[in-house]
Formats: sequence, structure tokens, C-alpha cells
Amino acid sequence: MIEQLSIDLSNYCSKECPFCYNHSRRSGNTLWTPDEVIHFAGDCIAHGVKAVSLGGGEPFEYDGIFEVIDALFPQCYLSVTSNGLPLENQDVWQSLQRHKPDKIHITIHNPDLKEETARVESILPRIAALDIKPGVNLLVGADKTEAARDEYSRLRKILNSDQIILVPQRFSNSPSPRQLASVAGGKPFQSPSCLLGCRKPDKFCSVSWDKRVNFCSFSPHKVALRSLDFRGLMDGLKDVVWSSCAHRA
Repeated sequence: MIEQLSIDLSNYCSKECPFCYNHSRRSGNTLWTPDEVIHFAGDCIAHGVKAVSLGGGEPFEYDGIFEVIDALFPQCYLSVTSNGLPLENQDVWQSLQRHKPDKIHITIHNPDLKEETARVESILPRIAALDIKPGVNLLVGADKTEAARDEYSRLRKILNSDQIILVPQRFSNSPSPRQLASVAGGKPFQSPSCLLGCRKPDKFCSVSWDKRVNFCSFSPHKVALRSLDFRGLMDGLKDVVWSSCAHRA
């Protein structure tokens, strides 16, 4: 039974990080219409999905993002994963005040860049003030564990440990589990469930910007949805050949 669903709305992102697993870029495409997202996610929710996460690409650069938020928020636990840059736009911020998800996770891609970390640290209390739960995805590269440790320490002054997810960089420069633990100072921390070994999730799946599905966002060999509804999702998952992202082309 799938209970958690991630949907990448596009692979357009003006930040264009070179290591993005989704290959998001300024020339990226958008194939999902807001109505398609709403119908697809709504049908999945009607069949047992309890939480939906919207990503990308950059979801706050997706036309119709607030239309999607308004439609899905009453139906499920709704989160959005963002780099946070569009939230500096006053029009986007004002729209967010009227169209709120349950949670916004801001991703820090470069813990060694003061400009980026200071920007994220400053916006987290503002998100909380809107009665939206803030969180951080802290990307950790093997060569940046010291910077990540310093940033994690600063974030812990703003957030609880369960609001910070330490994400090992893929598909190269990946830290070891021991290195990731050192970022949290040896204390309990949140990370992807595959940290200690790759395994197929039981209740989670990910749908990509090009309407393909697998059990994990990072996994290769995603299968095209046969229809944009719950049945299409489950039919696609039946055809998935599971393999580790370590084998990703």
C-alpha cells in the first residue's frame, strides 16, 4: 500500500545545480498541467495515499503551484521541497501567505557557501511565522563534511533534529554513514532510509517530471505511467525492475 507519494512537477530550475539527480536546468521542461497533478494526486489520495510531496525542478517556479496546493492541502499532508530562492520574490511570498502547504523543506546544496546558508537560515523563521512547518534538506558531500557539521550546528538553534534531513550527495562524492553521523555530532539524526543499505521502500514511490514512476526518486529505470490515476501508478510499479542508484547511468 502506497502511503507517501512524491511528484516532480518539472525539471525546470533556474538554480541549475550541476549534481542535480533530476538534471533540472534553466532549459528544463514542464509536462504536468496543474489539472493533471490535481486529478492524479487526488485519485491516489482516494486510494490510500496519506502524504504528497511536491518537488522538481523548483516547484515555486512551476506555473500553477498555488492552484495545486489549494486543491491538495485539504486532502492530505502536503509538503513542498524548494531551494527557497523564489520565496525572495515578493509576489511569490504574498501568494504563499494565502496558499499554504503543511510543510516546506528548503534544500541547502552548498553548506560551505555563507550566502546560501545565511539565506536559508533567515527564511526558516519567516516560514514558521506563516504557520507552515519549516524543514531543511542538508546536502552533504564527502569533501564538505566539516562545513556541513558547522551548518547543522547552526540549524539546530532554529530547528529540531527531526526537521533536518542529512542527504548524502549522489552519485559521486558520497559520504560514508560514519561521515554523515559526524555531521550531527554523533547524535541521532534524520537521513534517507537507504543510508545503511539500498532497499525498495514499502509505502513510498516517486513520480518524475516526465510522468514516470519508481519506488525511489534516485532509482534508474523509471516506468511510464499508463494513465494519470492510481491504477496507472500501480500498473507502472508492477513493471519496475528495482536496482540501486549506484548502477544509475
